[in-house]
Amino acid sequence: MTDFADWIGRRSESEDIVTGRLVDSFRAIFEPHLAPPPPGVAPPGIHWCLAPAIVAMAELGQDGHPARNRDLPPVPQPRRMWAGGRVEHIDPLRIGDRVRCASTIAGIARKQGRSGELWFVAVDRDYLTERGPAVRERHDIVYLEAPKGRAEGKGTAGEAPQRRRVDRSWTVLTSSTLLFRYSAISFNGHRIHYDFPYAVNVEGHDGLVVHAPIQATLLLNLACRDGTPPPHFTYRGVSPAIAGNDLMVCADDEHGSFWIEGPTGRVSMIASATRQPG
Repeated sequence: MTDFADWIGRRSESEDIVTGRLVDSFRAIFEPHLAPPPPGVAPPGIHWCLAPAIVAMAELGQDGHPARNRDLPPVPQPRRMWAGGRVEHIDPLRIGDRVRCASTIAGIARKQGRSGELWFVAVDRDYLTERGPAVRERHDIVYLEAPKGRAEGKGTAGEAPQRRRVDRSWTVLTSSTLLFRYSAISFNGHRIHYDFPYAVNVEGHDGLVVHAPIQATLLLNLACRDGTPPPHFTYRGVSPAIAGNDLMVCADDEHGSFWIEGPTGRVSMIASATRQPG
């Protein structure tokens, strides 16, 4: 089995524009749970909607993702999901910016988990405007074994409920319409976000799964101060968040920690925000 070492350092580039329509659509999805940016500045988290992988319908896999993304290594496991990431904010993205996204494969690791073989791919991304770097990100992707059907979802419990200090919080209803609209503006075809029978009967979830970048966007905006995102923001997925439930987006300002929990108190994503590198 190859370790894909020859992929380390491979670089690809794509371009996109922060259009007024994209910003208006983004706001329509997330408000009132957005930090108020200065005039002309795009809301924090909008970079996750820029420069998606675009392929023809015939090139999609069963799950709705591109079957072969030429910019990512062909690891043997087929199921791709967000694991987490680290974001550095350097200069705000502005409405009208032409953005060049430069991606570099930074690491590839094979691990054995409770659900079987896992492959982790780390991608470094620089979002560049004519002014220079705007956002730098380490994006961690996890590849899992093919789904085993409905029974598999019974094991996705996530973190057990625990007592936490809550200084601020938002309550967000994750409707199927919210998921559909975000899939549309981010060009995300993953069927777990809109195809209920597939999500439940094939992937084994308890319902439609809330996008990881939706959760990360909510946490990032809660972490903003006076509309300004923290220079360093780190997030990690803990367990699937199921649509149709009220999610609590919570902040412990004293410790700079943030998390999302469902109606039973189970945590789906955790994050931290600092003024210094993590």
